Amino acid sequence: MSSRRDRSTPSTPGVHGLAALFAALGAWQLRRGAEKQAMLDAAGQVTRDRAARPLAAAGDPGRADAYDWAAGAGRFDARGPLWLDNQQRNGRVGVRVYRIFHPDDGAPLLVDLGWLPLEGTREMPVVERPAGTLELRGLLTPPPSAGLALGNALVREDGAWLMMRLETDAITRAAELPVPLAPRVLRLDPAVPLGFDRDLELLANTLPPAKHRGYAVQWFGLALTVLVTALVLTFRRSSRAPRR
Repeated sequence: MSSRRDRSTPSTPGVHGLAALFAALGAWQLRRGAEKQAMLDAAGQVTRDRAARPLAAAGDPGRADAYDWAAGAGRFDARGPLWLDNQQRNGRVGVRVYRIFHPDDGAPLLVDLGWLPLEGTREMPVVERPAGTLELRGLLTPPPSAGLALGNALVREDGAWLMMRLETDAITRAAELPVPLAPRVLRLDPAVPLGFDRDLELLANTLPPAKHRGYAVQWFGLALTVLVTALVLTFRRSSRAPRR
């Protein structure tokens, strides 16, 4: 029969498995941090250079995950706005406002018009359609990260749509567009006299690279702690065992 000391000593496979799990989580955090840093570096270079491509570049499937500065003319669609829910800015909760835009050349695309606050009643703000032919410019980016895709991506609400996450294919179907939306969205230049409170910050509602690196250090620290603790317990058990 094993002693109480034996039962309290962690098994080697269990210790190694727990340490491996913590190490894997740390490695994942490092990868996410590196991916986000690369994203920020690429977008920052494009924003500094501002070498404008046509808005039709938004529909290039080969650059669906890339960043480009773009400019061009077109008209906003008569369909209602799209509100992306649960968007924070300066500590306040609100929605990010999008509208469908038809450039003179290329596929229709979503334009990010900026952020609006929501009061406690959660009554959606009124967003008028900018009329006429307009010249737009800004940063073409992939849609904001969706996170866990649970439930419907968007629901119809008072002639507009409330989005839990931004999925261009789902918007194309819901809005019954004759052609698919471009895979990238236009983050409107804050200097353009149109829209609402906005900037070109890419990680406003998610963790920055430094946070991911900090969490990675914590996970690696936990992995090391588990291994060291198991080693100490094993050493104590060996030293207390009766000698023959």
